Amino acid sequence: MAPWPEVEKPETNNYIGDSSKQNQNMAGKEGENHKGTVASLGNKGEIQPAFSTVALIDETRPEVEDPWALPELQDTGVKWSELDTKGKIIRVLYGIGKFIMLLGLLYMFVCSLDVLSSAFQLVGGKAAGDIFKDDSVLSNPVAGLVIGVLVTVMVQSSSTSSSIVVSMVSSTLLTVQSAIPIIMGANIGTSVTNTIVALMQAGDRNEFRRAFAGATIHDFFNWLAVFALLPIEVISGYLYHLTNVIVESFHLESGEDAPELLKVITDPFTKLIIELDKSVINAIATNDESAKNRSLVKVWCVTETNVTLQNVTVPSSENCTSPDLCWSDGNKTWTLENITETEYISKCQHLFANSDLPDLAIGLILLALSLLVLCSCLVMIVKLLNSVLKGQVASVIKKTINTDFPFPFTWLAGYLAMLAGAGMTFVVQSSSVFTSAITPLVGIGVISIERSYPLTLGANIGTTTTAILAALASPGSTLKYSLQIALCHFFFNVSGIILFYPIPLTRLPIRMSKTLGNITAQYRWFAIFYLLVCFFLLPLFVFGLSLAGWPVLLGVCLPLAALFIAVIVINIMQKRRPHSLPEKLQNWDFLPVWMHSLEPWDNIIMSSLAFCGKHCCGFCKCCKVNAEQEGAKDKQLKTMEVYENTMAMADEERGGRRAPAAACVDKTGTNNTAL
Repeated sequence: MAPWPEVEKPETNNYIGDSSKQNQNMAGKEGENHKGTVASLGNKGEIQPAFSTVALIDETRPEVEDPWALPELQDTGVKWSELDTKGKIIRVLYGIGKFIMLLGLLYMFVCSLDVLSSAFQLVGGKAAGDIFKDDSVLSNPVAGLVIGVLVTVMVQSSSTSSSIVVSMVSSTLLTVQSAIPIIMGANIGTSVTNTIVALMQAGDRNEFRRAFAGATIHDFFNWLAVFALLPIEVISGYLYHLTNVIVESFHLESGEDAPELLKVITDPFTKLIIELDKSVINAIATNDESAKNRSLVKVWCVTETNVTLQNVTVPSSENCTSPDLCWSDGNKTWTLENITETEYISKCQHLFANSDLPDLAIGLILLALSLLVLCSCLVMIVKLLNSVLKGQVASVIKKTINTDFPFPFTWLAGYLAMLAGAGMTFVVQSSSVFTSAITPLVGIGVISIERSYPLTLGANIGTTTTAILAALASPGSTLKYSLQIALCHFFFNVSGIILFYPIPLTRLPIRMSKTLGNITAQYRWFAIFYLLVCFFLLPLFVFGLSLAGWPVLLGVCLPLAALFIAVIVINIMQKRRPHSLPEKLQNWDFLPVWMHSLEPWDNIIMSSLAFCGKHCCGFCKCCKVNAEQEGAKDKQLKTMEVYENTMAMADEERGGRRAPAAACVDKTGTNNTAL
């Protein structure tokens, strides 16, 4: 407690126990003696001592909450013990109804992800096939990496991009060594789905912080694994040699199709919306010119192929299939050939089977509808989980998922979570579906960031085991290559886990995702900027440089990479050992503000949104309501503060008149930063 300052006639402090009375008394005296104080200052020419209440405020002010701490979901309803028999029956029925509704929403959520993937393939599938046609570019490992990222983002499916690579390898258009960087890129591209899902929780700042960090932890692991392992693979080729030894040591035979557990449930619904002929993309990638004019939309679902021996004419006897099967009739030369004919039996039953729309138009329609259903399902799932996971239920689930084993087996919990993630991904047959499903759980605080990391790593392993089973079911011509590529994918993820999980100090993705989560919680527009740069602009930039050749690629990328690493090192030293740096580098103040702070960019975006908001009546009404709520909260907080200077309150009240513009921007999902 700070001592009361000594004055000529000190008053007894009777209000230490009741700070509100003290504040009222001091405020009253300040109002009565304000004129006298000003006069005395003018006469005496000296500053009188003030009664400081800073110590009282500091002691009573609550501690700042950790934004990463899991929130306690309080049960606001009536306790079970206080319910009568009728109330208990109603609550049980409500619980069953919510559980059924949750299952239905999850089903629609997964189906919308499947339709979203089909929409992306319709929009960019043929372009993805064209990207794979340039063999000279694919031989460049860096170009292969970014091509894998771009193609997987376009088709929203790492299994589709992997199947294209397998087709090209089996057609001798691509070597296995050149295919490995593409598989690494596909591993990065598949993580864009849960990052998009995290954007749907931008309404609540803390939920968005946790959800976006939980989603991008997958991105950071994949990028770090590529940065560490791609140079090693280019120099040593360890993935190729290891998988080649494994494949050659087994006598492989083509087996039955791999089980698709989730597809059995979702296909009956998604096939009523759209069905695709994915062989068209493979045909374009393998330089089949006839495939360019074919539509990706499947029209005939039941067909029958017949091979018959028919008489055909040939230009000369040299074109005959055999000398024994060649004869002349006048000026014509005849031979016998096997002719393949396809008999179309029944059409597909989906919505666009009889449509004349081009693939792009159908893809855009499905893209809009699937995103609408995806967003709606996610919002309702989050609200439903918030209503279900309260009180005792939430505490039990949190303890089950996030609690570690007692010492010395604390390390074991993470590996069990990894196994659980791999098992769940194997069941749903997609890492994107699993990571997208746990993202809202991380956002509402059921799963911690530290626990979502091993679950995500397990999802990476689970999706590779699915690919291995699918490879074992491949036909004999592609069996070896598809299995080797699937094993490369598997050992790449295992190598990344060895590098960035066992030692807690090396779990860099957790720290990096939390840093990004804090930035996006403060500047929500930065999430979209991150998504565009990491998954579109940066890969396109590197791909464009790779088209110009190795000298241009190295000449541009090496200085940029060196500058990026230098900035990271200086940032770390500024926080930990600033005195080891030259005085000018101890902070970034020597640079323009826009180069080392997001504040100017945030002001520009806020001003633009505020300007747009003035021209939308509905938007302005929402902003006005939000501004009034924010103003009420600010006024309530100000009544609890004590100012030594009477001008401080007036300054803040005048500054508060600018609140409506800021509230407008906050309503749209960006940061409420002072202009």
